[in-house]
Amino acid sequence: MKYTQNTLDKIEKILDEASYIVRYERGNFQSGYCILEERKVIVLNKFLQMEGRINTLLDIIPQLNINRELLTPDAKKMYDEAIVKYKADNNVEI
Repeated sequence: MKYTQNTLDKIEKILDEASYIVRYERGNFQSGYCILEERKVIVLNKFLQMEGRINTLLDIIPQLNINRELLTPDAKKMYDEAIVKYKADNNVEI
């Protein structure tokens, strides 16, 4: 996976289609992010570089309750890639 603005946009599109709001803010995030599940808001540290933003969002996506069937074909493809990457990186079965 390439660490480009286009990749970040595709990942953010998955979250947008799942009705999540991604915000970049300054704050004291020990993990670099905060998830407000009830409001479907994800807040990332605005000082994260492109690679950090992409990796953080890829780590977050498997933790969220995303209905894959509501995603567009392009978003489904990226969602599936995110799940595969998460499984490979963490050696887990979801």
